[in-house]
Amino acid sequence: MDPNNLILISVDDHIAEPADMFESHVPEKYKKYAPKVITDENGREKWVYGALPGRNLGLNAVAGKPRENYNVDASRYDEMRPGCYNVHERVRDMNAGGQLGSLNFPNWTGFSGQVLNEGPDPKINDIMIKAYNDWHVDEWAGAYPDRFIPCGILPVFDIDRAVAEVKRLANKGCHAITFSENPSMLGMPSIHSGAWDPLFATCSDLGTVLCCHLGSSSRSIDFSTDAPVSVGLTLSSILTTSTLVELVWADFWERFPNLRISLTEGDIGWIPYFLWRAEHVQERHSGWTKHDFGINSGPTDVFKKHILCCFINDRIGVKLLDEFNVDNLFWESDYPHSDGSWPKSPEAAAELFDGLPEETVAKITHLNAMHHYQFDPFAYRSPKKCTVAALRAESPDVDVRTYVGRPADERDTNLWKNMTTQHKQETQAPALSKSR
Repeated sequence: MDPNNLILISVDDHIAEPADMFESHVPEKYKKYAPKVITDENGREKWVYGALPGRNLGLNAVAGKPRENYNVDASRYDEMRPGCYNVHERVRDMNAGGQLGSLNFPNWTGFSGQVLNEGPDPKINDIMIKAYNDWHVDEWAGAYPDRFIPCGILPVFDIDRAVAEVKRLANKGCHAITFSENPSMLGMPSIHSGAWDPLFATCSDLGTVLCCHLGSSSRSIDFSTDAPVSVGLTLSSILTTSTLVELVWADFWERFPNLRISLTEGDIGWIPYFLWRAEHVQERHSGWTKHDFGINSGPTDVFKKHILCCFINDRIGVKLLDEFNVDNLFWESDYPHSDGSWPKSPEAAAELFDGLPEETVAKITHLNAMHHYQFDPFAYRSPKKCTVAALRAESPDVDVRTYVGRPADERDTNLWKNMTTQHKQETQAPALSKSR
């Protein structure tokens, strides 16, 4: 397969949001409450929303760096390439990587906008979430409508406000919303409670996809606190496994037949096993669990109709494509994260998809993204100008090496371990207090 002929749209990339993002979108009387970037005593730049700290950048902004320079401790804009936070440089990086389109998730807010939802004043939270969305839709995605699939954040602390924001965003052409992989872990109602039904109904009616990004529940994986760093990195998809299993057993699908929920950045090779396991559970235990799938025939049917999933370079998943609905599969780049394939994404994808039918490759690499997210880059440029070869020719001068940063050392592993330990303590504390 010739990588030059591919058309690539990634449904999972990220923004290291620029420090001035709120300046043009927050009303004057509320600007004093707007999130901002500060520099701490260690020289790190970090986002704060009042007293709430934003998420660390670290491994979320390493595009172009050799792996020896992956710094968990990197939290300054001058320690990453400009394409992480500057939309014009991002497009140039996309060109250099042969990538036509990109759906970008938030970073400092948490992957489902957790930080902006946790402020003490609901009115201010709502204003800041709308400001974030207006910046993202109008300035970031709007600067290049042929290159970006806009993705919004919701005020999930209030279901009525969340529904209103989905409708407002849809009117702006945004049909992707980031939602928590497990809202109950954020202290909100579970997906099984019925509390989210108005949101599910609205998304079903408007064709808006709810995107459950890995890590969007702010929970940690259960493993030893003194385990090697690589243990947590290896187990990361377990969070998405839990989301999948809860979704295939959810009882709301019959009520919202057009609802689509995406599992983002969790890979796919593990999914067929858990679908088999769910089918086995239904066959062996439905006599007493009494689970009724209604118009759906079982867990696999629910999955194939309603759940979207994506992968970067998952060769196991590609070997098991017969177990999936290929109309609901997507490719992702994950720029600028440490798992990302930029700038050699086309070469990696060509090797991964070699031997597959051309129609299947086209669906996974771009057609499915265009359909589900109501995104039409061909309205702006001909398909011939969307290929890897054509895009790379647009920015031949881009240096794909990132020179800023430093060799990784004990600061990075120590910070990772400290972050993991602190996060476990914070997430386990409520459970411990309840058990007492």
